[in-house]
Amino acid sequence: MVLDTVARAPTCVAADGGAALALQAGIDLAAVIGDFDSLPGKLRHALPPDRLHHIAEQNSTDFDKALRNISAPLVLAVGFTGARLDHQLAVLYVLTKYPDRPCILIGETELTFLCPRTLNLPTQAEDVVSLFPLGPVQGTSQGLKWPIDGLQFGPLTQIGTSNAALGPIRIEVDAPHMLVMVPRAQLDAVIQALVSAPLSGRWPARAGQYTNPPQS
Repeated sequence: MVLDTVARAPTCVAADGGAALALQAGIDLAAVIGDFDSLPGKLRHALPPDRLHHIAEQNSTDFDKALRNISAPLVLAVGFTGARLDHQLAVLYVLTKYPDRPCILIGETELTFLCPRTLNLPTQAEDVVSLFPLGPVQGTSQGLKWPIDGLQFGPLTQIGTSNAALGPIRIEVDAPHMLVMVPRAQLDAVIQALVSAPLSGRWPARAGQYTNPPQS
């Protein structure tokens, strides 16, 4: 999974202890960002100082620290799903916290990302398409087995997990609160959809969210 991702996004930034996993896979690191509480001291001293960006505050996760300080058209995030549910929930929260920073969370079998204003994907019939709101959001759809038109989505009111594609899909939403989960085979299509979105179709930054810049 890691090497496939690097082939698509060759600049690798590690979130704290993820640096060890990246180096074990033979991947060169452009930067390491985090509070360094899980970065082995031996590794920290072995890396060039200008690639280490220490952020001491403990009010945000290392994924948050990394995403808010990466300037790129798109981020592919690997290694943020797995053993601890609290960590994974925190990652999903960060995806919606920075709607102006497109990011695809890559899991073993599925992709998770924040839905742009308009999303077109060449899904296949019976592909699982799950929608999970982290705030109030409405939308319309084409190509879903169960259309979402007219639904008032919200984490405590209406969710849309385990929907299915009839073929290619189109989803439009009115707020940056909807997470989309599709099969991992859609990776290149999702990359294209997020990178090629016109400026008018992208979400703006939330006011006041950028604090605590990297400290070398």
